[in-house]
Amino acid sequence: MGPSWDPFGNFDTCRCEAFLTVFQSSSPLPRALLAARFRAYLQLAKPGIVAGNLVSVSGGLLLASRGEVSWPQFALILAGVALLIASGCALNNVIDRDVDAVMARTRFRPMVQNVIGVPAAMAFAVLIGVSGMGLLYGVTRHWLAPLLMLVGYAAYVGLYSLWLKRRSVHGTLAGSISGAIPPVVGYCAVSNSMDGAALTLLLMLSLWQMPHSYAIAIFREADYRAATIPVLPVVRGMRAAKRQILLYTIAFAASSILLALTARLGWIYVLAALGCAIHWTWLAFLGFSASDDRAWARRVFWTSITQLTILSSAMATSFQSSA
Repeated sequence: MGPSWDPFGNFDTCRCEAFLTVFQSSSPLPRALLAARFRAYLQLAKPGIVAGNLVSVSGGLLLASRGEVSWPQFALILAGVALLIASGCALNNVIDRDVDAVMARTRFRPMVQNVIGVPAAMAFAVLIGVSGMGLLYGVTRHWLAPLLMLVGYAAYVGLYSLWLKRRSVHGTLAGSISGAIPPVVGYCAVSNSMDGAALTLLLMLSLWQMPHSYAIAIFREADYRAATIPVLPVVRGMRAAKRQILLYTIAFAASSILLALTARLGWIYVLAALGCAIHWTWLAFLGFSASDDRAWARRVFWTSITQLTILSSAMATSFQSSA
């Protein structure tokens, strides 16, 4: 469900006994403990992943709105989706706490550091998940968007986190499906229809996830190898991963242009899609002659985020008249 980074840094906090002093003192220390606990739960929800997903959700929402946006509804749908994504991320932290402990980029997560216990983390995930589902249904007044979100949630927590991530190189594909659901939810929350544009959006974002995720697997290869996670560069080597990045990049480019037809988007989107297609495909070709695989993979990763932002903005603002 998008990239994983920690914008809040790593931190240590006191155990439960010290935290109880919040209710016994008015000194600055309890406030610091409250702030640390808040940051721990925020980190548990993976705010970077939530924020990244909301970019594409916004694109889907605005695409379906076609210039007639109810901004209160827009904000509430985003809030509901954000809570559900955060809930899935919290459960993923619970499931992955053992492998997170051996990976350099994740060893300071709150579950690894025992800042938050398993029962508390699961209660938090359930609370925000149920709240998100209730909010999404309450705003849309139909079941299509909530049910699609539930499918994505099950794919991420069940199919990916609990089953395929540690067992198969195809875990990335399962993760790509869950990561592609939120923008489709945004579209269907407004349209209440799983039409050609929604299906193309699902295909397009599933394809986008693959080179994005393989790029992460390349520049984080040492972490995945240490945790014995069977990602493509670890199992089949760098050249195979680069070949897959190129093929999926080409397929994504084709699907992004197809969206112009199924969603009846205007020339601004078409130009943006063509520009992004040419640039990302060219960058994928450069991988076969790269002298530093990790540096090249980071360029692919950041380019993927930039292109998703550009295309989401273009699809939100460039559409033909429905007349």
